[in-house]
Amino acid sequence: MSVMGLFFVFIASVAVLYLARQGVMQSPWLEEGEVATHPDARGLAPPPAAKVGLIVFLAVAGCLFSLLAAAFFMRMESADWRSPPAPAILWVNTVTLALSSALLHAAKRAAQRDALQPLRARLSASGAAAALFLFGQMWAWREMAAQGFYAASNPANAFFYLLTGTHALHLFGGLVALARALDRARGATSVHEVETIVDLCAIYWSFLFVVWLAMLAMLSGGADGLGVICRRLLA
Repeated sequence: MSVMGLFFVFIASVAVLYLARQGVMQSPWLEEGEVATHPDARGLAPPPAAKVGLIVFLAVAGCLFSLLAAAFFMRMESADWRSPPAPAILWVNTVTLALSSALLHAAKRAAQRDALQPLRARLSASGAAAALFLFGQMWAWREMAAQGFYAASNPANAFFYLLTGTHALHLFGGLVALARALDRARGATSVHEVETIVDLCAIYWSFLFVVWLAMLAMLSGGADGLGVICRRLLA
């Protein structure tokens, strides 16, 4: 089995282990008598179906970004590879994405305190920061094109657009979910109506931020040493 195959097995094992600890593997329909709730051995109720679906999606997305990273490291050893300079705005984008993620976790804490008004304000601010991140990514693409670093001119340029574009697409999907959460929060009378979706958005944003940090290290040359190791393993 290849190294990437082992890595995918590792991701799948982590996802299955997490879901098993959350009580997903229980079979309440096999129990006799009235079944109201089925807490696990720690007294916790099974997670919402939406959270289970998100964990499965993150496992698949993690495999996707891992494949892109493996292809990046394998391709960069070719003679025609010319790494373009990373646009300076990428560092500003990193700050805005970190701020968006932090605001979502602050919104999650507001939901735990039953503070509906701060929850709405933090969701709005997080969405604005995420939209600013997407605008910054478009600015980076425009700056790359203005300097002549087109996708067709070099494989390193193509990977820059591919990696950042794939990440931006995932973030845009999350932004749609965040807009839905904000719409619910504005019409809600209790935080319990939006607590689950806010929790899911916070988890998703944390995932996107970690992936972005890894991608930024790759694009800026900070992961070249890791690339050498990966190429030796994949070869």
